[in-house]
Amino acid sequence: MRPSEQRIVLKRVPTEIGMDAHKSWLAEITFATDQVSDLRQYLLTHGAQPEPIQKNPDGAQSFRVRDPEGNPIGFVQRPPSQGGYAPSSKQISSRMIHAGFVVKDLAAENRFYVDLLGFRLYWQGGFKDDGTDWYELQVPDGPDWIEYMLNIPANADHKELGVQNHFSFGVKDVRTAAAELRSRGYATFDGPEVGRDGKDSLDAYDPDGTRVEIMELTPVQKPCCHPYTAEHPRP
Repeated sequence: MRPSEQRIVLKRVPTEIGMDAHKSWLAEITFATDQVSDLRQYLLTHGAQPEPIQKNPDGAQSFRVRDPEGNPIGFVQRPPSQGGYAPSSKQISSRMIHAGFVVKDLAAENRFYVDLLGFRLYWQGGFKDDGTDWYELQVPDGPDWIEYMLNIPANADHKELGVQNHFSFGVKDVRTAAAELRSRGYATFDGPEVGRDGKDSLDAYDPDGTRVEIMELTPVQKPCCHPYTAEHPRP
């Protein structure tokens, strides 16, 4: 999805979820498509249960479906942009590059994202070289990806789920981004540091405890465990 079409939508937490310390506050992850009606029909044909298409005030059309673990996934087709896009001077980044969420059954999720939707492996790795705690799948026709957060305890509380269910902004230089955050009085974040994936990044947290990762687009060193198997995002 082009940066000008990306959105972060803030939604009020339903009371029944907000009172449960073991519920995720992941509202929805949405992907762009050029054929929203055809995609919905494709999912129906293959046994999924997508909701009806909704027409939004901005002209976009979208629908929701749940993946095998019940995560709400959206698909949106937006009308052609009528104007140019210029990021605000206050933006740390102008591009969201991935979203991560807790996954319990990798094989079941792969039947949906890989076999049905055509996502492709980008990288996988773990805290130990022979383990898999993170499994990353790029969208079928671009470099952005989703990240399975594996081996998370079933009784994980809201704080832990806020760490695991996250989204990530891409930058050329994360240390420049860190300096900019500090200049604005925000100094409570983790990093920057190079992760097991070989990329330099930092972790900030919003007031609700959701992790907002700021990550360089390309690795600065060889990743652990497995090599990358697809191209990296570009500026």
